[in-house]
Amino acid sequence: MSKISAAITAVGGYVPDFVLTNKMLEDMVDTNDEWITTRTGIKERRILKEDGKGTSYLAIKAAQNLIDKSGINPKDIELVIVATATPDMKAASTSAYTATHIGATNAFSFDLEAACSSFLYGMSVAARYIESGKYKKVLLVGADKNSSMINYEDRATCIIFGDGGGAVLFEPNEEGFGLQDEFLRSDGSGREFLQATYGGSSYPSTPDAIKEHKHQVFQDGKTVFKNAVFNMADVAVKILDRNNLTTKDISWLVAHQANKRIIDATANRIELEEEKVMMNIERYGNTTSATLPLLLSDYESKLKKGDNLIFAAFGGGFTWGSIYLKWAYNS
Repeated sequence: MSKISAAITAVGGYVPDFVLTNKMLEDMVDTNDEWITTRTGIKERRILKEDGKGTSYLAIKAAQNLIDKSGINPKDIELVIVATATPDMKAASTSAYTATHIGATNAFSFDLEAACSSFLYGMSVAARYIESGKYKKVLLVGADKNSSMINYEDRATCIIFGDGGGAVLFEPNEEGFGLQDEFLRSDGSGREFLQATYGGSSYPSTPDAIKEHKHQVFQDGKTVFKNAVFNMADVAVKILDRNNLTTKDISWLVAHQANKRIIDATANRIELEEEKVMMNIERYGNTTSATLPLLLSDYESKLKKGDNLIFAAFGGGFTWGSIYLKWAYNS
């Protein structure tokens, strides 16, 4: 019997209609288009503006896009994982709500949170369920409404983040395609440098904390940047070395879209030419858990069966890692 691997067989994506441009941010905080573009590579980001709509709305839209394109019957989906750092509520599952609203009524579901590495970690978890042989269709969604935790008076964070969602379907493969290897890491000593402090169990929200924006994202940009550059590049090198891959073997680098300089540093470390680096940060900004699946959605038409994809991500916590995956289909 051939070994079962977990292959991505369908993708979907969604971003809100409202576009927040650098020019618009110039009227909100002390910044300008040139400064933002030079330091981040971002020109605009999408924001979910409607009251009462949260991460589940983005997840449902992305999953529905996948379902519509692939023609899959949602009742055949057995597991729905929503990777997110911004769940709808604290005590109710965003994934359960998502699964019900896309018609995946035969699935069980759960949320997975590892900051910007959530989707990467979710790939590992989804693959294990497929490789076990027990499950045939696992839907992994990465979605975040980052605007819900951003202080739009803080120029260090409001220029970076946007809202969006992406989805992939994992199915068994016996041809050798799918997830090949992973190298995942975390370091809790980095927690103080990137966090939304208040609103969790350690620091419940208070009127004073909300007034002082302590429930919104704080980032020590220099420390996070330094760690992201080193660790994303380091794990990408390790995954290549462990699988005896050279630059010529790589079809695409699928890197978390946090900052163009970080992405470029990772590509340079593995000596990969620019045309093999997936990039959409200029249009979406950092959508956290959604960056990797949104890249796959945007580049799906360019992917070919057998392409070698190297995923890399870094997030708060700190969390980071790299995954090597062989693409399983032609669009």
